[in-house]
Order: sequence, then C-alpha cells, then structure tokens
Amino acid sequence: MRKVIVLAVCLFFLVLGGGAKADELTELKQQVNLLQQKIEQLEAKQNQQSELMKKEITKVVEEKQIEALPDSIKWVENVKINGDLRYRHESIDSESSGRWGKGRHRHRIRARLGLEGKINDEWDVGFRIASGSSDPSSTNQTLDSGFSSKDLWLDLAYFNWHPATIDRLNLYGGKMKNPFYKVGKNQLIWDGDLNPEGIAAEYVMPLGEHNKLYINGGGFWAEESGSGIDQSLWGVQTYLKHSFENENYLIAGASYFDYGNTKGQSTLYDSTDSYGNSVDSSGLYVNDYDIVEGFAEYGFKVADIPMAVFGSYVQNAAATTSEDTGWLIGCKFNKAKKPGSWELSYNYRDLEADAVIGVFSDSDFIGGGTNGKGHQLGLKYQLAKNLQGGLTYFLNQRGSNNDDYRRLQADLILKF
Repeated sequence: MRKVIVLAVCLFFLVLGGGAKADELTELKQQVNLLQQKIEQLEAKQNQQSELMKKEITKVVEEKQIEALPDSIKWVENVKINGDLRYRHESIDSESSGRWGKGRHRHRIRARLGLEGKINDEWDVGFRIASGSSDPSSTNQTLDSGFSSKDLWLDLAYFNWHPATIDRLNLYGGKMKNPFYKVGKNQLIWDGDLNPEGIAAEYVMPLGEHNKLYINGGGFWAEESGSGIDQSLWGVQTYLKHSFENENYLIAGASYFDYGNTKGQSTLYDSTDSYGNSVDSSGLYVNDYDIVEGFAEYGFKVADIPMAVFGSYVQNAAATTSEDTGWLIGCKFNKAKKPGSWELSYNYRDLEADAVIGVFSDSDFIGGGTNGKGHQLGLKYQLAKNLQGGLTYFLNQRGSNNDDYRRLQADLILKF
C-alpha cells in the first residue's frame, strides 16, 4: 500500500510538472527515495519495539502464573524427575558352557525412573524404581517368558543432609548410589548397578587453589539375621585431586573395606552361588574380606581430545588362600556428549578368586564374580541429544582352567 501511494505522488508531480527540467525531476526522485527509506526505518523500529513488548508481556505472564500456583501443589517446583531406557542385544559364547562356538543370543532392557525432591535448604530425598530382579548387581530384564509382565524394584531410596554450617559435607542414609570413587568408572570391586544400603558421608576439603582432598566413608548392612549373625561392611576412602593450569588433572588415593562376619557364613545374596569366591563343602565362605585398594587416574588432552589413563590394585588382607589380589589398568579417549561425538575405552584386569566379594563385582566381566582375567573394549556414539549408541566386547578367561569367555553387547540408550 505504501509503495502505491509513493508511486501516485510521483506520477502527480510528473504530470503537474510536465515542462520541468530533467535535473528537477531527478532531485524530486531522490527526495522520494529518502522519504521511502525513512518510512522503512520507522517501521523496523516499531516492529522491534513491538517484539520487545511481547517478550516483556510473556515474562510477566509466566511470573504471574508461577506466583498463582496453589499452595497445595507448589512442592512441584522442588521436584526433579529423570529416567532412562536401555535396549540391548547380547551375544555370549562360553567354553565352560559346553556350547562353545554356538553362543547365546538375547535381548534385554533396563528401565529406570527417578525422583529427587528438595525438602528445605539442608535436606533432599531421592527415589528410583528400576527393572530387573533382586540381584544387587543388575537391573537388566531379559525379554522372554511368553511376553510376560516384567518386574519393577526399589532401586534407590535415600536422604541427603548437607548442613549449612559444614560446607561441602553430604550425609546419606538409606539405599543410595555408591559413595566410593572408582577411577575410570571401573568395576573391579563394585558393579556399576550396585547401590549399597546404610549410612555414608562425603566431604571435600580444598587445599589451596589447585588441590582438593576427598574423604568418603560409610557403614552398610549386607545381611541382617533375626536369629544368626549379621554381616556388615565398613568402608573409608580418601584421595587427592590436583588440577593443573592446562585443565589436566591427577587423582591418587586409597580405600579400605572391612566386611564383618563373612568367614563361616553363607555367601551373600544367593547361598547357592559363590560367585567365584572360595567356599567349603557346605557352601560357606572360607575367608574374611578386609580389602585394601590403591588407585590413580591421570586426565589430559591431546589436540583438544580429552583422554584418561587409570589403574586400581586390590588385596584381601584377611585371605587365608593365595588367590587374594586383583588389578586393573585402562584408558579412555574422548567423550560422547554432543551429537556426533564419540568415546573409546579399554581396560584389562586380573581378579583372583578371593580378592573381593564376587557378588558385588562386575556382573558382565567373565559372566560375573571373581577368578578371571581379560580385556574389555567399549565404543559410544552420541546419535542425538539424549540418545546414545554403544558397543562393549569382553574377551576373557575364567576359572582355574582359563576357559575362554566372549561377550558382545550392543546398546541403544535413551535418557530424559
């Protein structure tokens, strides 16, 4: 419409001044063009102001909506919900199974739904349900049994007290995430799905600009008996983290885990399975387990690619057998985080029969438990935001006969 008006004005002047000189017409055209530009600038400024006004109105409306929440449901503001689903194809080939070369193929899922709530400035609570069984070291559920419904279990239920008077202290109680640090997230002592039950504390002490001292500890109830002896676990861990100016870091530390009342008692969780640990003819532990661990991790960058090398060594100081040590070395390359990014990992471990409690160790390596050695290779690729694919391959030997064990896992992981 504006252009039509401008053209009409121009035609009017052309008709009116038919005898005008060429230079006068040129000047007139220039003035019309300048007027056109000024009008466009004014309209652009008006549109910009209109957009700013819309944003301000939207902001006010949103703030008013939050304030308008009824008191009965304002607790929603202090609750966070998270979860994930992992779909896995797994192929296993074990020489000791008597089916070497034929293998076993299965599909499995892991589903978890968690909730974190803020009680006040010092207290939080957390809950999570997960698929699987009562096995403490696995939340996997195999797809079988004629499309039967699958179980859900209480995977986490804990409180977190972080008093304002003691900065950087967290005290946990209930069924909680493992409070002990694992270099490279290795599973030499603890399976990644294991969530201990009891009381634990984490404290971070700054030591200057580049150093932090971490102290973790706790007491856990592994087995409570109404008529017999209770089995417990007490643990303490400390490590120092030094951060270099170029963002590299170095971690070094030690742990001590003392299991109470294991020797002469039934194996934990499943009395019919020793999970590699030495037992007598009645299936009772022949050792106590007082585990000493030393570990280290060094993180650095090569051509802006984050890398890390790490290692862990454990020994059961209370073992009466010679099969009392275990060790692991590994490395990681890059980080699968942004879409299109990738991550490679590798570790080699040798875990003797009585170095650690077998039921709590990695449930995938050598099929679970202790008394084995071998390689683990991993690849992760970030397909999209909150969507990741992964491959893990175990090339192991287990038992006193060093039977070959192969395991391939292909994962699709979705998070929210």
